[in-house]
Amino acid sequence: MEWRDGIDVLRPLYQRARLLKLDRNTGWVSGARHVPSPNHDDRPPGTDVDLLVIHGISLPPGRFGGDCVERFFTNALSPEEHPFFRGIASMRVSAHLFLRRDGTVVQFVSLYKRAWHAGASSFRGRQRCNDYSIGIELEGTDTLAYTARQYRRLAAVGRLLMRHFPRITPERMVGHDEVAPGRKTDPGPAFDWQRFRAAL
Repeated sequence: MEWRDGIDVLRPLYQRARLLKLDRNTGWVSGARHVPSPNHDDRPPGTDVDLLVIHGISLPPGRFGGDCVERFFTNALSPEEHPFFRGIASMRVSAHLFLRRDGTVVQFVSLYKRAWHAGASSFRGRQRCNDYSIGIELEGTDTLAYTARQYRRLAAVGRLLMRHFPRITPERMVGHDEVAPGRKTDPGPAFDWQRFRAAL
């Protein structure tokens, strides 16, 4: 294979793995696709961001691809589209970032704003995790393995967060099930915490 052929093979991989950089003025990440959600507000004054909450989501459950998650987080999901949607279409929720199965990153809320992702929650006795956390949704289910591209992207995001929010450490990267036990189960047993932390 000619070296130019090799470049042609690698170019789409490079394009999909665009570098992620944070705009310090806005809290928006370049290298992510921006789909602004109205479901956010200001963090309480003086709040330091010091927690990452990892979620898992697929809409309809177990189905990947499409734009249902994006429409859910932007209040555009039709309750008539699928029976499952009847119970969630009126909810007003969001996350800061969404990592698709192919590693694509979608951003809904500035990292400086409070996204509505964790609900009733607490971490080490401190309530209202939305106030001081960043929420990342992984496209997946509790029981199906997440993809290698998602782990690589999630690790890149984790490193980005640690650079810009120094109080976020690997020990302060947790699952939704940890901050809302008994109510939430994601990202589930399918998520390999050892693999993720090693990648950091």
